[in-house]
Amino acid sequence: MLESEERPWGSWHVIDVDRGYKVKRIHVTPGSRLSYQTHEHRSEHWVVIFGIATAIIDGVTHIIGPGESVDVPQGAAHRLCNEGTEELVIVEVQRGAYTGEDDICRLEDDFGRAEVKSP
Repeated sequence: MLESEERPWGSWHVIDVDRGYKVKRIHVTPGSRLSYQTHEHRSEHWVVIFGIATAIIDGVTHIIGPGESVDVPQGAAHRLCNEGTEELVIVEVQRGAYTGEDDICRLEDDFGRAEVKSP
């Protein structure tokens, strides 16, 4: 059975996974956003299916609508936001040597999950 999880900002559902890639459908509720985060082992490609996405990638803001896409390079700090009034749905294609859920370093998080960095 493929993974699926509810999160404080919405939900994600794995569509397909194999060696070197994972494909997810991500739902983001209006006014919510994911952590500002990085991944050590993978890049991501986001395609908007429904709604308007605000994608922040290494400090640059991209506004993308249905049928549009944006790439998140491996190691880039990034965040997906839904600043609209309708649900945002994207398809995310992860590519890399490892696509596990623990390959996340949260830099900022609205839900208290950011990593604390030691000096």
